[in-house]
Amino acid sequence: MTASADPSDARDREIVTTREVAAPPALVWRIWTEAAHLAQWWGPVGFTTTTRAINVRPGGIWRFVMHGPDGRDYENLITYLEVDEANRLVYRHGGGKETEPVSFTTTVSFEALPGPTPRTRVTMRAVFPSPAALAHVVETYGAVEGGKQTMARCAEMAERLAGAERAVGGQPFVTRRVVRAPRDLVYRVWTELAHLQQWFGPKGCTLTDCTLDLRPGGVFHYCMRFGAHGEMWGKWVFREVSRDRLVFVSSFSDPQGNVVRAPFSADWPLETLSTVTFDEHAGIGKGTVVTVTATPIAATPTEQAKFDAFHDSMHQGWGGTFDQLEAHLARAGG
Repeated sequence: MTASADPSDARDREIVTTREVAAPPALVWRIWTEAAHLAQWWGPVGFTTTTRAINVRPGGIWRFVMHGPDGRDYENLITYLEVDEANRLVYRHGGGKETEPVSFTTTVSFEALPGPTPRTRVTMRAVFPSPAALAHVVETYGAVEGGKQTMARCAEMAERLAGAERAVGGQPFVTRRVVRAPRDLVYRVWTELAHLQQWFGPKGCTLTDCTLDLRPGGVFHYCMRFGAHGEMWGKWVFREVSRDRLVFVSSFSDPQGNVVRAPFSADWPLETLSTVTFDEHAGIGKGTVVTVTATPIAATPTEQAKFDAFHDSMHQGWGGTFDQLEAHLARAGG
């Protein structure tokens, strides 16, 4: 996915965001034009959307409210100018005293891509009245990053509906949380041992006996103690370490650091490839989007099925871990 300036007369007052989606144009068009679908993906990570009225035709409107993770509501109005089903959508954003004080015109194109499976290149080109108007939405609302996150959510939903992930025999686990802290601080509490020991892990556990070697090939080895319920060891072996991304192989282990089977299931994959990304969040509230993705490595069909069946439990576990992260960030940021 890219976001850049198009080399044209409007290059100093536009934002162009492009995403390739593993779904056919007709399906992608539907999720751009049906309220039930828009409610599930429109806006940057952490936002939800409520549609008040929608009529996708030239001259029709879409009136909606975006609810930010900071508790703020953003009133919006879109007026459709061109509607060419599954090919092109043009609309004007803005209008009305109660809406956000921004105005721009957006053209969305849906281009079918060649290949053995249906794919669509979606390009969103937003043109503003002036460079100053563009600068306002970038600085105030984080519009460039917001466009990337919105398009990523669009792709995730379209691909889920198209069954793209199920077709290759298994789904990665993905969870996100918008935290109200700057990205540099969030990165530090993920990569400094003194911080990790204060928040990492599900609720009710204490992290002890930890070692951390933060570099490609280095290891984070730790023990989670659950009071009278015993202990559980784990480790990460880092593949990539950067300010906006950590990639590591995650596994259960013994106290010596050897990879072992999960204590709760002999069918759990021995290792998973995990990626944690840290992105600036859009909207007035700012903050950081933390995304955790995990995929089994060399899993058998039985192991993959076990991993897929545990997604709900993993969401619950990570939910508690994210709660502890947010509480620690509030203390560390103070």
